[in-house]
Amino acid sequence: MKTPNKFKIKSVNLWYNDFQALKDINMKIPAHMITAFIGPSGCGKSTLIKSLNRMNDLVEGCTITGDIQLDNESIYGDINVNALRRRVGMVFQKPNPFPMSVYDNIAYGPRTHGVRSKEKLNEIVEKSLQDAAIWDEVKDRLKKSALGLSGGQQQRLCIARALSVRPDVLLMDEPTSALDPISTAKIEELVLELKRDYTIVIVTHNMQQATRISDNTGFFLLGELIEYGDTQQVFSIPRDTRTEDYITGRFG
Repeated sequence: MKTPNKFKIKSVNLWYNDFQALKDINMKIPAHMITAFIGPSGCGKSTLIKSLNRMNDLVEGCTITGDIQLDNESIYGDINVNALRRRVGMVFQKPNPFPMSVYDNIAYGPRTHGVRSKEKLNEIVEKSLQDAAIWDEVKDRLKKSALGLSGGQQQRLCIARALSVRPDVLLMDEPTSALDPISTAKIEELVLELKRDYTIVIVTHNMQQATRISDNTGFFLLGELIEYGDTQQVFSIPRDTRTEDYITGRFG
């Protein structure tokens, strides 16, 4: 059975004032798979991932043309942006827990979406922390500040926070680049678990990471999508010499 597409990206061009950051991007991102975006710094991969939940709306001078569809509905049409961001969660490069307790970090999203029942919030907090594989480490310190956690724990807390509103998609912009190898391995393990329930798009500088966890990989260069396909194929028999040059370390 063919996997349905979660996102369809059609002829997307994006400018920051006069600078064109994305050039005619066309790609389909399948549901319940991990799609990795790789490429050198400044090649457009973070710009594209931020377009999938319209984070780029917050950047002054940003213009976008073309269309991005989520479950066949245009995210640039008549759609509530807050509702879109609830469905498409985001985890950033540096862990950014709120300066509040572990519990309140996770309960924050559900509360803003109107969940008031203490019982329901307790349930959501526990489930989100379990899903992010950090419950056992924090269950005795839920009332303590999240800023007291280690970097790797903070990043898993941020993943739990993104999961607390039950999104369909998890966007991850270099989620392990600030972490040590042990924390990185934990998060990679976690991401593989999460794809059962979520569609995951991850930007990574770490090509080994892309080969370890992703099903599909897109290689970007100077705002263009050079190559996109099954991860094993992209890494073992790339169709474009520029992809080959990048993954064999000739540049980047």
